[in-house]
Amino acid sequence: MDRNHYRFRTVWTLSAPAATVYGVLERIEEYPRWWPQVREVARLDDATGIVTIRSVLPYDLTFTLREGRRDRENGVLEAGLSGDIDGWARWTLTDLGAHGCLAHYEQEVDVRARLLRLLAVPGRPLFRANHALMLRAGRRGLAAHLQAV
Repeated sequence: MDRNHYRFRTVWTLSAPAATVYGVLERIEEYPRWWPQVREVARLDDATGIVTIRSVLPYDLTFTLREGRRDRENGVLEAGLSGDIDGWARWTLTDLGAHGCLAHYEQEVDVRARLLRLLAVPGRPLFRANHALMLRAGRRGLAAHLQAV
């Protein structure tokens, strides 16, 4: 097992229609408005940006996000990630009619940041907890943002 390889899966239940949520999620440059741990997004072009994230642990991760699959009809957004983390991330939205939607988030990455690689064995539980806290804050932020729009 590669101690620097991570898979994350989570499902958020949101009270907005899938099409509305898709519209918010496809605008990565606006994530810092509603997701506090997404510190900065600098667009390089229509399909690429530099993203800096930081959760509870006092360490920034910076990576290039490259748009991959964009399928509004099926509610899928995918992106490739390279930099401090290399891999991919995917949102898949499932409409629940009057009950809103489910937002499935999947991410599979290899950590490339030197310090995090050195701390891979003792730090793994902390890194996973840090990611879980980031996702929890993201769900809360997105839900609040969707109520405001």
